[in-house]
Amino acid sequence: MLSIDADRLVADLQELGQIGRSKGGGLDRSSFSTADTEARQWYMSRCAEAGLAVKIDGIGNMIVCSPNVSAEVASRPAVWSGSHIDTVPSGGQFDGALGAVAALECLRRIHEEGIALNRPVCVAVYSDEEGNFSSLLGSSALVRGYSRDELDAMIGRDGDHFVDTFEAAGGDIDAATRTRIASGSLHATVELHIEQGPFLEQLGHQIGIVTGIVGMGGGVVTFRGRSDHAGTTPMAVRRDALVAAGAFLASCPSLATSTSSRAVVTCGLISVEPASANVVPGVARVTIDFRDPDADRMVTLETKIIDTARSIAEEHHLDVDFDFERTIQPAPLDAKIQGMIEGNAKARGLVASRLSSAAGHDSQNMALVAPTGMIFVPSIGGRSHCPEESTSWADVENGANVLLDTIIQLAT
Repeated sequence: MLSIDADRLVADLQELGQIGRSKGGGLDRSSFSTADTEARQWYMSRCAEAGLAVKIDGIGNMIVCSPNVSAEVASRPAVWSGSHIDTVPSGGQFDGALGAVAALECLRRIHEEGIALNRPVCVAVYSDEEGNFSSLLGSSALVRGYSRDELDAMIGRDGDHFVDTFEAAGGDIDAATRTRIASGSLHATVELHIEQGPFLEQLGHQIGIVTGIVGMGGGVVTFRGRSDHAGTTPMAVRRDALVAAGAFLASCPSLATSTSSRAVVTCGLISVEPASANVVPGVARVTIDFRDPDADRMVTLETKIIDTARSIAEEHHLDVDFDFERTIQPAPLDAKIQGMIEGNAKARGLVASRLSSAAGHDSQNMALVAPTGMIFVPSIGGRSHCPEESTSWADVENGANVLLDTIIQLAT
């Protein structure tokens, strides 16, 4: 049975895990940043060393293939595997990176052994999965595409405009509007990822078979009041945007729990104008993220969020507006690929269980265009999106081997 080179995979993950490392211990590789560009260059150098061909599409997705494929095989729909290498601010070294590097290791082993497959195998490293500019940007560009107006309107979490940052990183904004994948060009996709939750570790199981991925929505809710002097303006006449925003945020937990036991609403980003300690805030922007595994409940939750914000704005004599991204729908994953993953785990003596993903992944976009599967490996302590994010090297090896088996099975 063919296996991955575990030492090489670990070394690669450790090396990539130093790019963008901050003094606080986390990784800061926001999409198209200097650190992200360095990581992408590092990844491409590893591909070149392995004799693999790299193509970069208009939005910055990296597609890696073996050149040692016959014209007949190359003409057939491909099997893709991969993930992302950008991070959230002060993130961990496994989220995304595991799937991107493990897929490369699988392709290297196939390439090194000269294994004849019936379909081409490619690695996809997707741009801006973490939503610095837009959640699942790279895979969304492949599946539905972006207009120039949509790209012009994108503003990052640090207030920078996508067009400026993308072009500074060497991107071509016109090419970014021409990225949709050709219909029928994919046979299947499969992604390896850390669970980012506690369940596999609690069960003592090595492999998670993902049955579906949660829906994701959100964007910016802006409360607009009036700026006034903090000392001379009586409380009764204030139109304080931040007070209203606070009331709105305090309502979010109940909005989630009243929708379903699986619904969540989160705000991790707030900005205030004019941002002075002695001025009543005239504008408050809160960026929210809401999720649920059911499409109908996603609609219900969004309606509750909007209605509640409007009610609070009216109570405080404010205006409110909404700039929400297009909702990414919940995605059931392919039952046949789930069966393959289960069989491959069993063949390697690993215990697997089925579970859904409460985190968003590029695979939920790719599931719209091809049968898609996901493999989870345990997260120590269930931690993720933080410097403490970790997965044992044994679980990394197990997950990569099951991924290798599944890729080969899909390609034959």
